[in-house]
Amino acid sequence: MGRIFTDRSRRKLIKGVAVLTSGALASQLLSAGANQYGVEGQVAPELEISYWIDRDGNPTTFSLAAERGKWVMLKLFQDWYPGCHSSGFPTLQTFAAEFADHPRVAIASIQTVFEGFGSNTLEDVRKNQIRYQLPITMGHDPGDANGDHRPHTMRAFRTGGTPWIILIRPDGRVVYNHFHVNTERLIDYVGSRVG
Repeated sequence: MGRIFTDRSRRKLIKGVAVLTSGALASQLLSAGANQYGVEGQVAPELEISYWIDRDGNPTTFSLAAERGKWVMLKLFQDWYPGCHSSGFPTLQTFAAEFADHPRVAIASIQTVFEGFGSNTLEDVRKNQIRYQLPITMGHDPGDANGDHRPHTMRAFRTGGTPWIILIRPDGRVVYNHFHVNTERLIDYVGSRVG
């Protein structure tokens, strides 16, 4: 009787946390710790990245302003981090297989280098694009090995590391900004909104 959660209410809470919703509840629960990370509910800051390649590895550009009106999924990674390969890239592969050519969805992956500066290189961006057969735009956002180690994207979106997922609504507001997400529920969530 003195327990805060019954087993049933605990299961409902865990299930509720795993479901990605448009409200702030999931974000608050997933970003536990005084909302230390993320910018959920805020307008997404523009990306300040000079290195982008298209799905074929050719130089290109990418900006959130140009993608306004679409759902945007950003996936941040570092090549040397095992978690990016064990969970980050598989999530990205599955999401890209569903939405890479959808006219109302934009997908980009960014290598945000905040450590391992000699290991997470420009070449790794294309290497991973090929390795995971990603038909998406990819970028490289290096931090400063001699100063502030965190790259602009990490500072602007208040990320906590890699792998990291950011989901932005067509109006430019961030609805999800965290380490991991249930891939199937993410696909269902976006799919239900883009038809």
